[in-house]
Amino acid sequence: MSEAGSIAREPDPREVLRSPALLLATWFGTGLVPRAPGTVGSVAALPCCVMALLYLPPWAVLVTAGVLLCLGSWAAAVAGQRWGQVDHGAIVIDEVLGQLIAVALPFYVLTPEAVGLGFWLLGLALFRAFDIAKPWPVSYFDQHMKSALGVMLDDVAAGIGAGLLAVAMWLAWAAV
Repeated sequence: MSEAGSIAREPDPREVLRSPALLLATWFGTGLVPRAPGTVGSVAALPCCVMALLYLPPWAVLVTAGVLLCLGSWAAAVAGQRWGQVDHGAIVIDEVLGQLIAVALPFYVLTPEAVGLGFWLLGLALFRAFDIAKPWPVSYFDQHMKSALGVMLDDVAAGIGAGLLAVAMWLAWAAV
C-alpha cells in the first residue's frame, strides 16, 4: 500500500514515453530499471551535472537547480499520483537534483583544477550513501514531508551533506 492508501502499481514504459512528466520523473526512463533505480538515475545524471558545471556560469547552475526543483516536484507529483505512491522507486528526478548539488558544492568551493574524475566519483558515492542512509536532516524530509516537494528536498539535503563532506575530505587530505 502507498502512503495515500491506494495500491501502488508499476509504471508502464509506454505510458512513460507518452508523458513529459513521467519521462522527467524517471529521468528519461532510467528509473524504470528493476534494481537500484536511484543509483542508476544518479549515474545517468552525473555526466549532465559535470557538463553543466564545466560549461555553465555558476548563476546558470543555480538557476538549473531551481528549475529542477520546480519541474521535478511537478513531475514527481504526477508520477506519484499515477503510480499510487508518493516516493515510487521509479521517480529519480530527485536524484538528479541531489547529484548536481553534491558535485557543485566541491566544484565551486575548491578550485576547478582540484576536481577531476576521482572527485566526481567521490561525489556520486557520497551522495548515494547520504541518500540511502538518510542521516538527519535527510531523514526529516523523508519522514515528515510526504509530498513531491518532500521527495525532492530529502535529496537536496543529501546532496548538500555529500558535497560538504567531500569538501571536508579534500581539505583534510590536502592538509596531510
